[in-house]
Amino acid sequence: MQSFSDPVGLDGSNPGGSRPGTSGPGGHDPGEFGIDTIDDHLAADDPSGGTGPPGRAGRRPPAADSLPVVAGAAVAMAGVGAALALADIGSPLRAPFTLFFLLTAPACGIAAALRGLDPLSRAVVAGGGALAVDLLTAQTMLALHSWSVRGGVVAVGAVSLLFFLLAHGWRHRGRSARSRTS
Repeated sequence: MQSFSDPVGLDGSNPGGSRPGTSGPGGHDPGEFGIDTIDDHLAADDPSGGTGPPGRAGRRPPAADSLPVVAGAAVAMAGVGAALALADIGSPLRAPFTLFFLLTAPACGIAAALRGLDPLSRAVVAGGGALAVDLLTAQTMLALHSWSVRGGVVAVGAVSLLFFLLAHGWRHRGRSARSRTS
């Protein structure tokens, strides 16, 4: 897609000429149609001509590599929060880590069921659903006169696990039905 702030290529010409080895769909060079590619902008910004960070020519940026590490750290933090609350350990980290568990566990369970949405919509809906699960759990436990911190953490964890398992089962049920028909 051509940027309107970059006038190069708007008239259909390719002032840089075609580069060898870069062909688009159908074997055509995108430059012959006046289309700028990401490689054009990266090559213009990088004096060394590489397409990646220094020392990592041709590879993706390290931000994509760090996603599993961040997810693992979040799971560990939520697990520590649940363990601190269930063991009734008086620690300054108990409140923030338990709150993190109470928000992320239902959000992950709900997000697993929303695979069809784009990532931002899924995060917003899962966050709102997590708050609703937490509030409804607390309200139900208060109405039944059975409120306790440990019970609330267990109940939210159980509901979150139920959401996750239902989404997982629903996805695999759809796959097995499709494989039987083909």
